Amino acid sequence: MKPDSVEQFFRLLADKTPAPRGELDYINPYTLLVAVVLSAQATDVSVNKATEKLFKVADTPEKMLQLGEARLRGYIKTIGLYNTKARNVIALSRILKEQHAGAVPKDRAALEALPGVGRKTANVVLNIAFGEPTIAVDTHIFRLGNRTGLAPGKTPLDVELKLLKRVPERYRRHAHHWLILHGRYVCKARKPDCPLCVVRELCRFKGKTTV
Repeated sequence: MKPDSVEQFFRLLADKTPAPRGELDYINPYTLLVAVVLSAQATDVSVNKATEKLFKVADTPEKMLQLGEARLRGYIKTIGLYNTKARNVIALSRILKEQHAGAVPKDRAALEALPGVGRKTANVVLNIAFGEPTIAVDTHIFRLGNRTGLAPGKTPLDVELKLLKRVPERYRRHAHHWLILHGRYVCKARKPDCPLCVVRELCRFKGKTTV
């Protein structure tokens, strides 16, 4: 996709949703981090149902450590992989308390050093909590990058690096959200709603739907 088409692509998404936001509920950077860790291989809806009660009793690393792993499992047992996630949340909470004075670091390397936190999770936290122009490539963005021709790549990192090069700077802050929301609700995996797509004229997908 040529630069002028990329510009128009994001202008159209921005016109449709001027102030996009993520769909995970959170209170502060710490609860955002926990929510994103819990969301791996789970839906935002299922995570929000669990964290609604959890964050009322544990919205800081200190409170989470006081809650403990066993009780935490009780709050998140409806989420997939909850045993591993509970272990990771307690471990990362301990590191935050002992090494970062209880604060979520505004640093990629420090974030990725936390249990259960990979590049995608770090990008989400940096973008939403700290306003960094990062792009977290999930399954939706990976599909969108390849399907539309916006940023084709064989791995999520390939797609991310291409997006960072191609997305105009003024759109980079919210690009992550526009693409995720578009992939989740319009450019869906099995049957994209091409007739409803605001960027369909720019998209290179050969299998566009008509109804």
